[in-house]
Amino acid sequence: MINSNNGVIKKLQSSLDGTVQYGLPMGSSIINLNNLINKKIKLSFSGDIFCVKCNNKIKKTFAQGYCFPCFRDAPETSECILRPELCRAHEGESRDMEWSKQHCLTKQYIYMSFTGNLKIGVTRNTQIPTRWIDQGATKAIILCATPNRYLAGVIEVYLKQFYSDRTHWIKMLSGKFEEPDFDRCYIEAKKHLNENFSEYITDSQWVDIKYPIESVPEKIKSFSFDKEPNYEGILTGIKGQYLLFKENIVLNIRKHTGYKISLEY
Repeated sequence: MINSNNGVIKKLQSSLDGTVQYGLPMGSSIINLNNLINKKIKLSFSGDIFCVKCNNKIKKTFAQGYCFPCFRDAPETSECILRPELCRAHEGESRDMEWSKQHCLTKQYIYMSFTGNLKIGVTRNTQIPTRWIDQGATKAIILCATPNRYLAGVIEVYLKQFYSDRTHWIKMLSGKFEEPDFDRCYIEAKKHLNENFSEYITDSQWVDIKYPIESVPEKIKSFSFDKEPNYEGILTGIKGQYLLFKENIVLNIRKHTGYKISLEY
């Protein structure tokens, strides 16, 4: 190990260029993780955590990287982030209307993805395909487009009677699942939507997503810097927001957003 970087980490950055390309934001640098696959790396937690919003030093994070005051007050942690149907920006209510104009009052997509199970979700138009990659989806397709987050949430709630809105992360990482007939699933979803939301349906194609994975852990064991400050192992793949290691260990980078980490390789 002759190279090292350190700094506060944030969620993995990604781009879809054949195989997903991953970068780890660490301080002022972005580490190309694809280049580190099949190499031994060492990650060490300094013990310091900083809020990703206000940069204050904190003892624990809320909602993946926020101090409690920012978690309580910041628009990024509004209720409608997890439950779009609760958004009220279209009625002029928001923690920050300028923020909502860019994130809630813009085109939103209701999508279907496959993460080991078929699921649905909502994201704004600028987050495709990032949202799908973050979830570890191997296939995804846009079902509807709406002019605001609230309406997208209403459609998502309607679709929940037919589909899950959850990703089972262990199943997603294991790769041990059977794929459905995707074309049939898409046709069925549009039939459901035709009953009440036909004007928002879009004609789309399934997007295939391939991840940089050499091998998958046989038995998945989650690693947390809250329990152990150091981990050293051979990186064998990356999927969603997880680093996969040869020793059956997986590390959720997003969970540790705001942690000051050093990386040696």
